[in-house]
Amino acid sequence: MGRIDQARLETAAQDAGARFTVEAVDIEAYLASQVADTTHREVAGPLSPATGASGVVIVDRRRVVSWGDPAAVEMTFSVTKTVVSLVAGVAFDDGLLRPDEAVHVTVPVAEFEGPHNARITWRHLLQQTSQWEGTLWGKPTSVDAQSYREGTEVHGTPPGEGWAYNDVRMNLLCYALTLLFRRSLPDVLRERVMDRIGASPSWSWHGYTLSTVTVGGEDVEVVSGGAHWGGGLFINAEDLAAIGQLFLTRGLHHGRRILSQEWIEQSWTPCPVKPECGYLWWLNDRQIPWPGAPATGRSARGNGGRHLLWVDPDRDLVLASHWTNDPLHLIRAISDCVATR
Repeated sequence: MGRIDQARLETAAQDAGARFTVEAVDIEAYLASQVADTTHREVAGPLSPATGASGVVIVDRRRVVSWGDPAAVEMTFSVTKTVVSLVAGVAFDDGLLRPDEAVHVTVPVAEFEGPHNARITWRHLLQQTSQWEGTLWGKPTSVDAQSYREGTEVHGTPPGEGWAYNDVRMNLLCYALTLLFRRSLPDVLRERVMDRIGASPSWSWHGYTLSTVTVGGEDVEVVSGGAHWGGGLFINAEDLAAIGQLFLTRGLHHGRRILSQEWIEQSWTPCPVKPECGYLWWLNDRQIPWPGAPATGRSARGNGGRHLLWVDPDRDLVLASHWTNDPLHLIRAISDCVATR
């Protein structure tokens, strides 16, 4: 076949549109399964019910297929984590964030005090190896079920020696970045990235009712890094694909530097204790977590991949989708329709 098998691509898109996660229409009931026990299931941030499966595929910077309504704004769950990493890259490029520096050096707050927590670096937070234990915004680290679902988690070890996928620790990173910038992360994202890459104004990023911090005498919302208790990034597939395209082009948008290539390379460097993860990106080099999908793929995934951003530099391919069941099938089907360069 040629570069793209358009007929098969259209079939794959139709199939993706039919694989809607219908249970998420009742989003509050759907969300209740995201935490480990019944003691902390109260919703703390805004919710948005699923409106349907949607997605878009970009190849060679050209939209080649879409399904559903790719302009429909949806919750993204842990896709938000990758966007946190993007904002951290802005701090890195500005010289505010040095990955191997202890966080307390630039963010001197109680959460980073003590023999264990004072050793936590920005790299630990970005690689999810901080091993921080505590409570933030009323949510203790111990109740996040996702910390125990991946099968390779380690708890109770020093920073850098264990890994766990934990929304409370992600919220800690958002808190630290907010204090580092001294402004809200959505403002940074909008000004430094989204407006510059031509994203729509429809996206939003939310925290919890109580997740505020005083900066310069004013209350600033601290957004969440996931959606286990609501909140997180709400965005459509088109704008999500634009973020993927930025990483595919190594931080350039129409020749304008938005993010440094160095940060993207660091983001896609395997974590020593969890090689399939980088800075809040999933790396498919060993075909984990996407067996049978191209090893060249990098992904942001939320809610088991029902929200997905897939970037494959070898195919010059970006795939963004919402509420599509069986994301592995989707990745394989789309990838099979596009030849490597």
